[in-house]
Amino acid sequence: MAITYMTKEGYKKKMEEIAHLESVERPRISHAIAEARDKGDLSENSEYDAAKEAQGLLEMKIAQLKDLVANARIIDESSLNNEEVQILNRVKIKNVANGMVMEYTIVADSEANVKEKKIGSSTPIAQGLLGHKLGEQVEIKVPAGLMKFEIVEISF
Repeated sequence: MAITYMTKEGYKKKMEEIAHLESVERPRISHAIAEARDKGDLSENSEYDAAKEAQGLLEMKIAQLKDLVANARIIDESSLNNEEVQILNRVKIKNVANGMVMEYTIVADSEANVKEKKIGSSTPIAQGLLGHKLGEQVEIKVPAGLMKFEIVEISF
């Protein structure tokens, strides 16, 4: 599995999610399986089948989260600066063609959330901005074609 970059906060949230799944959801599903098993014939018991399927999905999710945190690298926020675009920077960019201004925070892919204007570091826009400085114009290949943006602000 690939290395994932996370903030301390993002790492903590993933660990809390794992703990919740293991300590709350896993026992709940085990209880549902036991209840369904007590109802008799398992060959025609849809409750039992559904509970077993839910258990399989839960275990898969726990395994995926554990892989994610096992391969996580915590980003040292003290080493960040705003001289060039890096992960965790908030970047204000202007579309050179139409003057439209957008603002994004570049985060680890596992913390991306479009509603909060947080884009994953592996997205085309983030990849096109990373390493560039204030005032630079960058061309980024997006699904709509090649677009040119000017970096107008870099902050935290």
